[in-house]
Amino acid sequence: DFFGDDFFDKFFDQMPQSEMPSKSLGSGFIIDREGYIITNNHVIEGADEIKVKLSDKEEFNATIVGRDKKTDIALIKITPPPGLPVVTLGDSDALKVGEWVMAIGNPFGLDQTVTVGIVSAKWRKLGMGPYEDFIQTDAAINQGNSGGPLFNTRGEVVGVNTAIFSTSGGNIGIGFATPINLAKSVVRQLKEKGRVVRGWLGVIVQTVTPDLAKSFGLEQKEGALVADIDLKGPAAKAGIKKGDIIIAFNGTPIREMDQLPLLVAQTPVGSKGELTIIRDGKKISKTVEIGE
Repeated sequence: DFFGDDFFDKFFDQMPQSEMPSKSLGSGFIIDREGYIITNNHVIEGADEIKVKLSDKEEFNATIVGRDKKTDIALIKITPPPGLPVVTLGDSDALKVGEWVMAIGNPFGLDQTVTVGIVSAKWRKLGMGPYEDFIQTDAAINQGNSGGPLFNTRGEVVGVNTAIFSTSGGNIGIGFATPINLAKSVVRQLKEKGRVVRGWLGVIVQTVTPDLAKSFGLEQKEGALVADIDLKGPAAKAGIKKGDIIIAFNGTPIREMDQLPLLVAQTPVGSKGELTIIRDGKKISKTVEIGE
């Protein structure tokens, strides 16, 4: 199954949808012996019935524990049989460009298909939403691979295969996986609450271009420029103003503007966050209480 209609509308005309019931195939992986399985939201969205087939061909009915459209992650569950095999989750932050990876899935209904490639890039944005941080790989990913695991050479899952870039509908060596570290935080909340609660600052930010960096007297074009602010939001209450440049959040440098929403989103609501900003050429620290 593909990432979503919006992504592929760029390449394909929409086809008329039949009123007849249809079946869809996707992939997933079991994360614990209780029977919890990670897959993509778009694989199970709108489904009346979900069936999970294991590698030994045994089939199970699955229920939806929770799903998150913004990261395209879903958590489903089966009643676990004895000896249910589970994957080991790795650390996607430790992945390096050029590192070998392996995808396993169900492309075009050909179950248990293994493909190999490398990490082509990290931090890819596809314009699908504010919380994107895709791993790009040339390991072959096709229809039906969605929701399947991307492994490193140590056999640890480092990503959830999610999307492809294609002009033909087939693989051309540009596939995208959601980092497992992002999926971990989403799944933890889906397990506990059935939904994802995200941290919020209440600012609209934009990229610090070379011209802006020069006008602000910055040596490097890094950080997130506060272009607008919610006057009732947490950032405004903390004294953040339009024109401030946020260069770090809780000690993590903001190299690209897109990093900030992702970092804040994964911060617990109600906790304190430290913003390092540049205002009038001076570096200032501000403490903000993260909102929802």
